[in-house]
Amino acid sequence: MFSRTMTTRSTNDYSVESERLRSALDNAETVVIGAGAGLSAAAGYTYSGERFRDNFADFEEKYGFHDMYSGGFFPYKTAEEMWAFWSRNIMLNRFTKPPKSVYGDLFSLVKNKDYFVITTNVDHCFQKSGFDKERLFYTQGDYGLFQCSEPCCNETFDNEEIIRQMYERQSDMKIPSELVPKCPHCGKPLTMNLRCDDTFVEDEGWHKAAERYSDFIRSRKHSRVLYLELGVGYNTPVIIKYPFWKLTAANPNAEYVCVNLGETGCPKEIAGQSILIDGDISKVLDELKN
Repeated sequence: MFSRTMTTRSTNDYSVESERLRSALDNAETVVIGAGAGLSAAAGYTYSGERFRDNFADFEEKYGFHDMYSGGFFPYKTAEEMWAFWSRNIMLNRFTKPPKSVYGDLFSLVKNKDYFVITTNVDHCFQKSGFDKERLFYTQGDYGLFQCSEPCCNETFDNEEIIRQMYERQSDMKIPSELVPKCPHCGKPLTMNLRCDDTFVEDEGWHKAAERYSDFIRSRKHSRVLYLELGVGYNTPVIIKYPFWKLTAANPNAEYVCVNLGETGCPKEIAGQSILIDGDISKVLDELKN
C-alpha cells in the first residue's frame, strides 16, 4: 500500500511541531493512543543503568547480565532463583508507581476526549494513572497475571498477593519453595502472562478488550481522529504503527502523530497528515500540559 520512501523528520522545528500537536489535540473528536516501550522508559521505567543496579546488583554480580530484560530470559538453575528475580522485577515495574508523571500528564490531556488506548506495554501504567480500564487494550499481556506454562486452560490468575510474598520472603536470591506457583488445574508450573511465544494465553478479558478496541476503531474511522503514537519502535510494528498508518491514509480527516526519541517516521503518502516529533516524550507531554 505504501511506497518505500519515508519521511523521517519534520522540516519544522521542535516548537512548531509541538504547537501543531497541541492544535491537533484540541481539534480532534477522537484520540487513539498507541503506546510502546518508549513511553514507559520516559516515565522512568528503565530496565538498565542505575535503576537496574540499585535493585539487581546481586544478580548482576553472580550471573553477569546488565539489564532486567536479559535477566528475564536467563536460564536459572532453580525455580526459586527465577522467581526471586521475577518477583523483584514485577514489584518494581508493575506494583510500584512510575518515577515520573508521564502517564498522568497524558491522561490530563485526553481525559475529556473520546479516547482509546492500545499498548504493547505490560506494566499497567495506564490504569494506575486513571485511564478507564474499559478503554484499554493490553495486547502483549500483563506483569500482574500468571498463566499455566503448558497451558492447560485459557485462563489467567492475578498474582499480586503471591508476588508480594515472594518479594518480602526471598533471601540469598531465592524464594521459599512453597511459594513457587503451580497451576490450580493441572499442577504444572505457572509462568508470566507475556507474549513470548505461541503459548501466550489470550483469556476472556483479553478478547473482550480486543473486541472493544475493534468496535471503537470501526465506529470512528471517518471522524476527526488523532492517532497518537508514543514510544513505538519497530520490534512489533504490525500491532500499532502499521495499522495507524493505514487508518490515517484511509481517512482524510485523520492525523498521525509519532513522538519518539531518535526514531520517528511515516510513509510519504501520509506526510501531509502527520506530525513527527523526535524528542523526549516526558518533555513533550509536560509542555502540552502546561
